[in-house]
Formats: sequence, C-alpha cells, structure tokens
Amino acid sequence: MRKPFGLRFGPLNERCAHLCVDAQRMFAEETAWHTPWLSRVLPNVARIATSHPGRTIFTRFLPARSPTECSGAWRRYYEEWPSMTLNALGEEMTELCPSLAGLVPPARIIDKRVYSPWMEPDLDMLLADWNIDTLIVTGGETDVCVLASVLGAVDRGYRVILAADGLCSSADETHDAMMTLYGSRFGEQIELTETSEILAAWPAAQQASVA
Repeated sequence: MRKPFGLRFGPLNERCAHLCVDAQRMFAEETAWHTPWLSRVLPNVARIATSHPGRTIFTRFLPARSPTECSGAWRRYYEEWPSMTLNALGEEMTELCPSLAGLVPPARIIDKRVYSPWMEPDLDMLLADWNIDTLIVTGGETDVCVLASVLGAVDRGYRVILAADGLCSSADETHDAMMTLYGSRFGEQIELTETSEILAAWPAAQQASVA
C-alpha cells in the first residue's frame, strides 16, 4: 500500500464530516460477504465516530429481498448471491456493527440499495444542511462501495480525506491497488492519512451542535 501522505491541504474545521461506509454486521460476521479486515479497522472507525458523533454519517447497504424484485444486472447479481438477499439473510444483519450502533443518534444513517450513497438524495441534503465541504471516509470495501462513495464526493467538489487505517476490503490485492490509485491518479483531490492525524487535526471541541 502506498504510504499515507498526510493532510496536505490544511487543517480541519467545523465544516468537516465523517462518512463511514457500510460497517455492518453482514460484512463483519461469517456470511458470504464476510470482510475479515473489517474487525481490524473498526477500532479506528470507532475512534473517529466517537470523537464526532454529531458529524458522522453511516451508510448501510440494503440487499434486495429476493432476485425477483430486481431487474437487469442486479437481478443476475442476487441470483449469484442468494444467501445475501434479505429474505435469506435477515434484516438484523444489515445493522451497524455493535461498536458503532450506539452512536446513533446523534450520528445519522443513510440507507442505500446500490454501491453509491449519492443515489439517495438524503445524503446531499444532509451535508448541505450541515454546511459541509470536507469528508473523512472510512469503512468498506475500498474497491467497491468506498470507491463509489469517494468518486461521488470528488465529483461534487468535496475535499476528500481517506483514513488509510480505517478502510478495508475482502481482497488484499485490489485494496492495495485502490489505495495506490487514490493517492496517485487522484492526488490533487484525495488525501491519504491515518486516524491519529485526523483526530489531532479535528478536535472534538470544534464540533458544531447538530439538531
């Protein structure tokens, strides 16, 4: 993995929010989509979220109930993964990991049915309400839903900061490749750093009150 570069574009302030992607039981526990590295990065995700719960947004990926409620490629996708439909999995497995669930509220949840959270208008509206211009991103997977989340944020002009020790994938090779890509091809739009630097640069005292 490419060494984190640090916060190259200045300090963090009250216009910063934490977007945690899909830190859910169905990825942390023994399912067909188990992501072993999630348990290792969760402590860092929790450190950021606990420091700023009122500026944290958790996304949750909600699978289809069955392949028949989908069309096109998504139907074929769930035919490949029938054990990960809601009918087979159980809705409780879509919940946040226990170490994070207690932060809601004041942390918020945005549910989505595709990789990108930007398909849900609630995310754009919430960030606008909070007057956010900077997003710290954690969660998984680095090469799937995190990728969709990051590119959507870049397209919208947000300053994007990736907590390198707060991201994970079930595939080491593509995780490493994506971290290199984020830091090289997107070097002017994405900053790579570590949780300790983020927390040092974003004191909890800066957190604005959120209704």
